Amino acid sequence: MASSFLSCSLLFISLCTADGFMEMRVIHCVFNSSDLNDIEYINSCLYNKVELFRFSSKVGEYVGFTEYGMKVAEKLNKRKPLLAVMRAEKERFCKCNIDSFYRGVLTQSVKPYVVLTSSTPYADKGRSMLVCSVFDFYPKQIKVIWFRDGQEVTSDVTSTDELADGDWYYQIHSHLEYTPRSGEKISCVVEHASLREPLVTDWDPSMPESEISKIAIGASGLILGLILSLAGFIYYKTKSRGRILVPSN
Repeated sequence: MASSFLSCSLLFISLCTADGFMEMRVIHCVFNSSDLNDIEYINSCLYNKVELFRFSSKVGEYVGFTEYGMKVAEKLNKRKPLLAVMRAEKERFCKCNIDSFYRGVLTQSVKPYVVLTSSTPYADKGRSMLVCSVFDFYPKQIKVIWFRDGQEVTSDVTSTDELADGDWYYQIHSHLEYTPRSGEKISCVVEHASLREPLVTDWDPSMPESEISKIAIGASGLILGLILSLAGFIYYKTKSRGRILVPSN
């Protein structure tokens, strides 16, 4: 499952500057897995931020992107020993680095945890919104899916990008806007490289503890107000009975 989520690139950059002009050589190892067939070796030459030409292992030769770059690529492609060396770089340079990268970084995945909450959209009071918040996962690639009564929901769903926390972890938030139905089952399903099987979180429509606490506090305040009003009324009636009325002349 991990290979379906990973798309990474290793880079090697060299710079050469003179009198305000800059030549840059960038080497990419682009890969979806550690399998040699899933690796592309790219060796690019840039001048003042413009790519002139590159060698790509997928093409097997040099390709030019400017008039000058096409002339250089044509000359380099005639040098068969050079092409043989460049074609071997995918295995010599990329494979060993990618294997180390997988062992040291990509295999150290961290499982996410999910928080499912509800809110009411401002636009339509008859509809509701569920928010599936996924926190503290690594690597970045992740998939969040909604299911309603066993069927995947594809409409009225919006999601944020994977948001970096700044500590190697990521978070993402997916929103489902819907019209509630009695007895329905709504689930947020998360697929991630750290999980052997999808993480399913079912929505519990029962009232959250925070809402229950708010109602309890409000009810307590109302009861206290009634008690104080009743006590004041009793006190007033008691005082009225003990008052002596003096007739006027």
